[in-house]
Amino acid sequence: MLETVTATRFAVPLREGGSLPGLVDADDLGMYVVKFRGAGQGLKVLVAEVIVGEIARALQIPVPRLAVVDLPRDIARYEADEEVQDLLSASVGTNLGLDYLPGSFGYDGSRPASPAQAAPIVWLDAFTANIDRTWANPNLLVWGGQPWVIDHGAALYFHHAWARRAPDAAKFVAQHFDASDHVLGDLVDDLRPHHADLASRLGDAELARIIQLVPDEWLETSDQLPDAAAVRAAYLEHLTTRRDHPDAWLPGGAR
Repeated sequence: MLETVTATRFAVPLREGGSLPGLVDADDLGMYVVKFRGAGQGLKVLVAEVIVGEIARALQIPVPRLAVVDLPRDIARYEADEEVQDLLSASVGTNLGLDYLPGSFGYDGSRPASPAQAAPIVWLDAFTANIDRTWANPNLLVWGGQPWVIDHGAALYFHHAWARRAPDAAKFVAQHFDASDHVLGDLVDDLRPHHADLASRLGDAELARIIQLVPDEWLETSDQLPDAAAVRAAYLEHLTTRRDHPDAWLPGGAR
């Protein structure tokens, strides 16, 4: 399970993107960038953040520590901004926190990543179909001289269709990833030489462990997926099937 902390103070909103995350102090004396369950994108964004973030960690890609942040009902009482107050009120309960990296700054290419740092990140985004790491929105921080990956809510797009139709892992496998717009795409000519090593770190048991980290209450059921166990099984099927059939989606591979 992810560590659970309780928010003690909402510090400041981060007005970047559409989800309005915010800096929050917690009872472990830490500070977290919190993605709120009450934001417009819904709970599936939090699920994607956990799964993709922990896949990154398994690949030894730097990623902030994740925690479940419990938001008390009275925390919105002292917030003057009406928009933020509404968001906090709609997010009472469990939310996702990313450990705040003090002194980090956004990746702008002035200190380019090395090809060895870039390849696993581009592979991660190809594997999880994360289209949201471009120069328009790099979603990379530089901290300690290394690029750190953040913001994975746009990945695993397939789960947004589950409310309407049955999961289809084959369709996900067939979705090719175009790395031409990726912020690090020009640093990696061909991902095929990297696939075997990176995929080997994501065995069935490891992927199942990562998916198990998602709180049950964030997993939205449907007629086809009646309980949390069925939802977890669908995520596992999509990820293992894509891992095992790279030719259709891997940049540089046969199409």
